[in-house]
Amino acid sequence: MYLHTMQNGENKMKQILLLAILFFFVPNIFGQYAPKVGEAGSTAISKDSSIFLNWANQCKIVRGLQNITDTTLGYASVGDSLSAIGKAGENGVVSLGDGGFAICTFPQPITNGSGYDFAVFENSFDDSFLELAFVEVSSDGINFFRFPAHSLIDTLIQTASFGLTDATKINNLAGKYRGGYGTPFDLEELAGTPDLDIQNITHVKVIDVVGSIENKFATRDAFGNKVNDPFPTPFPSGGFDLDAIGVINQLSTTSILEIADFSLVFPNPVMKGKQVFVNKTDSEKLNLYNLQGKEISNSTTSAIEIPESLNSGIYVLFIQTKEHSSTYKIVVE
Repeated sequence: MYLHTMQNGENKMKQILLLAILFFFVPNIFGQYAPKVGEAGSTAISKDSSIFLNWANQCKIVRGLQNITDTTLGYASVGDSLSAIGKAGENGVVSLGDGGFAICTFPQPITNGSGYDFAVFENSFDDSFLELAFVEVSSDGINFFRFPAHSLIDTLIQTASFGLTDATKINNLAGKYRGGYGTPFDLEELAGTPDLDIQNITHVKVIDVVGSIENKFATRDAFGNKVNDPFPTPFPSGGFDLDAIGVINQLSTTSILEIADFSLVFPNPVMKGKQVFVNKTDSEKLNLYNLQGKEISNSTTSAIEIPESLNSGIYVLFIQTKEHSSTYKIVVE
């Protein structure tokens, strides 16, 4: 009787120990992050939320292959750079393909404010078929820094082409939520990163996760885990489908630099129908916006024209150079 009791006690201790090992050393069987749309604790943000102040207005696309293991299929081809700009759900999507990426810019720089600062939208048709992407930001268009993504998805079995993913097992990966709902990102997580000004984010880069669990093709999160998502997706619409990037916190007009002399931007104030000149020989592009973020005009020279029909008032001039970008208040008389 005593021996039997001891054996039962030992078996229970072994079971407890096994559960502890599973919990602490095999975390991918337990979800720990925000759940899908509609459930308590979800961080999904609707495209129609009034929290969005702006949307990406320019985007550069570099396509990836439909299937990185079979180059004969060619590259993903659905959509184009115009599909990724504007409000989510209005301009279609652009498919990035395996490892493809998009670099988007905005009417005004994104800034680190209270809570989440921007959100990335994908077009998943439900809460479980999730195609994922890494997200990086830059304040100069050259140096990009990645949000610390984490995947707890099991990597023993490959997620099939139309396989399912549990949202509670992924964090800081775009595509966590179904179409119409953005995955939000908080710039505060990157505070203190050298060469990054989280108060002046000019570029957001979205990079498709190659979901293969084969070592040769796998992409890994910030903890070295393979990120297992639907693979292969050997279609023209393969890979992450970027719908839009919505801005939650952006530089306000009080943060725009005011020019007190003519050393850089002149004349200022400026008359309608005249030109504003920028005293920077390395300027690559000039964009003029109203205070609602709508583009008025643009130029690839060191001067930009002020339309004759423009109302008098305050406008924003965005100057992009090879090394950095800056924003200035322009007074139109």
